[in-house]
Parts: sequence; C-alpha cells; structure tokens
Amino acid sequence: MTESLEPSQARESSAQFSASASSGAPDTPDAPLAGVTVLDLTRLLPGPLAGLRLAELGARVIKIEDKGAGDYAREMMLGESEAPPSAFWRLLNRGKAIERLDLKDDTDRATFREWVSRADVLLEGFRPGVMARLGFDYETLARLRPSLVMASITGYGQHGPMAQAAGHDINYIGYAGVLDQLGDTADAPIVPNFQIGDLYGGGQATVQAVLAALVSALRTGRGRWLDISMTHEVFRANLIPAVALHRQGHVSRAGTDLLNGGVPCYQVYRTQDGRHMAVGALELKFWHALCDVLGRNDWKSRHWSLGQVIGGADARALQGELAAVFASASLADWTLRFANADCCVTPVLRLEEAMTHPLFAQTRGSLTP
Repeated sequence: MTESLEPSQARESSAQFSASASSGAPDTPDAPLAGVTVLDLTRLLPGPLAGLRLAELGARVIKIEDKGAGDYAREMMLGESEAPPSAFWRLLNRGKAIERLDLKDDTDRATFREWVSRADVLLEGFRPGVMARLGFDYETLARLRPSLVMASITGYGQHGPMAQAAGHDINYIGYAGVLDQLGDTADAPIVPNFQIGDLYGGGQATVQAVLAALVSALRTGRGRWLDISMTHEVFRANLIPAVALHRQGHVSRAGTDLLNGGVPCYQVYRTQDGRHMAVGALELKFWHALCDVLGRNDWKSRHWSLGQVIGGADARALQGELAAVFASASLADWTLRFANADCCVTPVLRLEEAMTHPLFAQTRGSLTP
C-alpha cells in the first residue's frame, strides 16, 4: 500500500492501482480535475511538470517508473552528501503516487493494460515509435479505453526529418529562433537558467492540450492522441520577433526594437551595488511617473510614443543618462524610492530574495522540496 505522507510529497507505492493506493493529490473533491486519473510515464522535466500541474488541479496522478534506476531526475543535481531522490525530482513529483513497472515483463504489462482501462490521461515522453514497439500505441490503448487522452511529448514531434533526433532545451529554443533573441549587449545568445522549451513548450503546452482534449472526451466519449513537440510549441509562441519579421523582413537585433532594449523606458539598469532594476515604463503615463520620481521633467517628452526613434541616437543617449542615475544608488535605495510609484520599476530579485518576499507568501511552498 501507499505510505502515509503529506499531500505535497510524492508517494511511493507497490504496483496496486486503487483509489486508496494511488491518490497522490490532496483530498479536494471540489478541485477542477477531481476524479480524473493520469498515468505518467515521463522522466526529467517537461512531462513530470505537466503531471504536477494536473495534480495541482486535483487529478490523481500515478507516476510510473521502471524497476531499475527509475526517473533520471532522482540522481540529478544532488547536493553534497545528499541522498536521492534529489530536490529536482521531489519538486516535480509532489502530490503523485509513484509506481514501478517493467513494461517488458508480461505480468507488469498486464497490470499496465488494466490501469489504462480505467485511466483518463496518459503522458509519455519516449522517442517516436517506442510506445508502438512496446505494443502500447494509441490505437491499442484506445481499444482498452476509448476516452483515453494520450499526450506524447518529444523534442521535434512524432513525424518529420528530426523526429528521432536527440535534444535538450537549448537545442529546441535554438531551432525555434528563440535563443537568438535572448541576446546580451553584444548580441550574443545567453544560456538561460530557465528552460523555456521544457517548461512552456513541453509542460504547459501539454497541460493546455490535455485539458482541451478532456473536454472533448467528456462531450463525445472519444479521446485522442496529442503530438506535443517542444520545438514547434516554442516556435508558435515566438510572436514579437515575428512582428518584426513581417514589418521589416528580418528580426530585430538586441537593442534595436521596442521590447529588446531599444528604448530607455524598457530596460535593465545596474545599481551602485552591482544589482539591477527592471524599468518597464513602456506606456507614456508610466514614463511620466518615473520622471517625477527622478525629478526629471525634461525627460518626459523623450519617449517612443512621442516620436523618439526606437534604437536611435536619442534613445541610446537617454539610456546612458538613466544608467548613470541608477548607478548612483543601491538596489535597496531604488526599491524604496519606487515602492509607492505606479510606474513599473522594480528590483531584479535573486530567487533566495523572492522566496522571502511577501508577494510569494502563499506560493513559496511550490519551490520547497
């Protein structure tokens, strides 16, 4: 039977599929997905995040790992002398029941088929063709459960020239034209420590598609197979650079467009103590409020909406003037000065600071393993 742990923790259980043994989510009968059962075969980040979000919405999520090492995330990013499972694994698998099956073993295969016959959603993240080779392609599983929604999460989709290619987040956002837009002042791509392809293109896109498919299944009694390509999902979301492409025939380089550093009112400025303030005074009313805080009425007319050329000489000059101003005081000083000013000027916090900020008082637990 499942161990009795706190609802926020992952639950390790034997291979028994019952309401009592597999309920990893808190007892919340009024939750939007109460009564929905999700089988999660995925590993690492994208699929487990999707399963986590569904569990947070009230679904009963059963994470199925192999009987060997299991999910590779168990051993990843361990601290010194820290025993697995890692914080990485624990953060992604809270609120789930954890089962172990060998999908090549006849007995476990029969168990898996029985579980599928009572499940609503199946998440898998193998390379294209693996589920079919195991004998668990969607057509086969749908005969067991016609209303089943199966989401297959891959880097490049089930079909096409790169379907079998390996990849990671940096590859997906590189192909999608996103990494190119994450440029520093020298217009060189940075390596973001926020996995856009995995988190958005994989996790969140899967949740969105699954929820829509569940509505359809509820209405029609028929499920469907969802082909979630992280690269294609990120590509579809690359909207602002696409605007520039259609406007001028090419994407804008760093510091030459409205939202990539080409205007003084939407920029990051270094403070005296080597920290940074985020200035998002994009609308004229916010820019005027910023100028009031700084006592610079003479800057109020120097705004893109009043004709200042984006990425032009005056924009660059004013950025330099603002940079000098912000460099004259510390992050704490500027945070205090702008605390009550409605002009979208905020500190760039480190995560350890965000964890203690009142803004996240109700949600900091989501990042506590």
